[in-house]
Amino acid sequence: MIVKKLEDLLGGERHIVGDGWESRRILLKEDGLSYSFHDTMLDEGCELHLEFKNHIETNYCSAGKGEVVNVATGETHQVRPGTIYVLDKHDAHILRATEGQLCLVCVFTPALTGQEIHNEDGGYALLD
Repeated sequence: MIVKKLEDLLGGERHIVGDGWESRRILLKEDGLSYSFHDTMLDEGCELHLEFKNHIETNYCSAGKGEVVNVATGETHQVRPGTIYVLDKHDAHILRATEGQLCLVCVFTPALTGQEIHNEDGGYALLD
C-alpha cells in the first residue's frame, strides 16, 4: 500500500512551480506504478500551449473555470468542476484558466519520473 500526503510534498522536489502554474507530483514512476498522479493549479489568466507526444494525459477539474482548445480543430471546450478531458491522441492543446484558480487532478501514462521539463512543443521526453 502506498500512502502519500500532499502537505509532505510541498516545497520539495515533487513540487514544481512555473509561471502562473504549479504541479504537485504525488505519484511518480519511482513509486512503481504504470502511471503518475499530479495535483495541478493554474492561476487565473495563465495560458499553456502543450502537446504530450509521448504520454496520454487525463485531467479532472476540481475547482475554478477554464477552457481547453484542440489546436488541430480549433474546437474549444469549457472546463468546470466535474469536467474530465483526456488527450488520448496526444492532442496539441491550449489550456487557459479563465476564472479563479483552475485546479486539475492529472494522470499521465506512462508514468513521469518527475525530472521532465516542458520542451519546445510543450510536452515531455520519455525519461527512464
